[in-house]
Amino acid sequence: MASSPKRSTQPSTPDDPLATPHVRVAVIGSGFGGLGAGVRLRRAGITDFVILERAGSVGGTWRDNSYPGCACDVPSHLYSFSFAPNPEWPRSFSRQPDIRAYLEKVADVFGLRPHLRFHTEVTELRWEREHTRWRVTTRAGSWTADAVVSASGPLADPKLPQVPGLAEFPGRVFHSSRWDHDYDLTGKRVAVIGTGASAAQIIPEIQPAVGELTVFQRTPAWVLPRADREITALEKWLHGRIPATGLLRRASVFAMRELQVGAFVRQPEMLRLVQRMAVRNLERGIADPELRARLTPDYRIGCKRILLSNTYYPALAAPNARLVTSGLAEVRGSTLVAADGTEAEADAIVFGTGFHVTDLPIAERVFGTEGHSLAEEWKGGMEALRGSTVHGFPNLFFVIGPNTGLGNSSMILMIESQLNYVIDALRTLDAVGATAMQPTARAQRHWNLEVQHRMRRTVWNTGGCRSWYLDSQGRNTITWPGSTSAFRRATRRVDLAEYELLKRTAPVAREVAA
Repeated sequence: MASSPKRSTQPSTPDDPLATPHVRVAVIGSGFGGLGAGVRLRRAGITDFVILERAGSVGGTWRDNSYPGCACDVPSHLYSFSFAPNPEWPRSFSRQPDIRAYLEKVADVFGLRPHLRFHTEVTELRWEREHTRWRVTTRAGSWTADAVVSASGPLADPKLPQVPGLAEFPGRVFHSSRWDHDYDLTGKRVAVIGTGASAAQIIPEIQPAVGELTVFQRTPAWVLPRADREITALEKWLHGRIPATGLLRRASVFAMRELQVGAFVRQPEMLRLVQRMAVRNLERGIADPELRARLTPDYRIGCKRILLSNTYYPALAAPNARLVTSGLAEVRGSTLVAADGTEAEADAIVFGTGFHVTDLPIAERVFGTEGHSLAEEWKGGMEALRGSTVHGFPNLFFVIGPNTGLGNSSMILMIESQLNYVIDALRTLDAVGATAMQPTARAQRHWNLEVQHRMRRTVWNTGGCRSWYLDSQGRNTITWPGSTSAFRRATRRVDLAEYELLKRTAPVAREVAA
């Protein structure tokens, strides 16, 4: 019998719809989630997949966020894949260039380059009921896929407030995740909007160079010292020559982070000692009692993201810095007006206002079995079974899905757990002879009712703040109310009792990579 001809897995064009290539899995995004998915698929023997990336290189949020001072607030040896330890981390808390270089190396070492498709933004995902598959439409063409792994991430699309007069501002305006490296801030009057994690890293970096720095703060943050240092040559040598030492270091950091979970999710009153440490840090960093009072939060530490910095407070206390304790309300030419009427002149505005997290933009592009979008399905709040799958959207798997975020540990741990779940789901489909699976409405609802029940006593819900963890209805649809170990147990295997199985009735021609 003659062998079937090999056909390219490059996308079709709108003029050539019949040549649409078919893959087993389409992965969206090439950050930690997307690259991790690629590695795990290859290790499972699945090589028929593409990784669709809207930008021109891998890295996800660690590619996009290149602002001055960008760094991770999780220790380096825990903020990496368990299957790809890095003995060469230069600092205990890694900076953006080093993390991005790590992800580039992962793409190379694990043979992911042939699967990557750059400048390929997904514009629509539509479930084709008659073919039991997904049609993936991108700006570079189309594919069909048995399954889709959405690893676009919650920190991908910047959130800019609608401020009257902003469009007429004569200076430069940009978001922290879209930093304008061509614009020199030296000597300029710069306004930073927001005091979250990105702003706390940007402010100390730019303060010495700018002429005037005005920071618009709606809500102050709790800040702890950052125990960062260079990793010595001896440590690198040990971790490289004796890998067990690196694993031990990772395990010790993991254990310490796991021990903190109870304070966040079960007994927030245990955080009082940590809050006293934050108060002492504030007192050391800010001598002026009036400024210190304006930087003191009125909520329990941990309710909003805890910031780590040794330089944030000194930068705000500098002679050329000014703190406005009110949000930006209006722009009149080059004059910025706060909600309390305070005015400030600026040549440049930097927005550190976060991302679309509880209203993921990808949800508007995904259409399920009934033809309606995932955004419609989630109009009452995001929810998924085990943070991974959604009823009405078969074979759609989320990495960093609803209620998988953390407030105290490494998201890479959660990503790897969800990838375990994806691989087990694909293997299960093969084992039972099914094409697709979707969670039952009952299983999904039961899981999320339990998650929200456990959420009630967490510091995120009881700490007295309004954070980006909460959606417009006040529900926490972002964080996981438990330990990373508990989540790994919950996603170790797919429970078929929670799923409906679908079989393909019409055959689909398989595409083979050339």
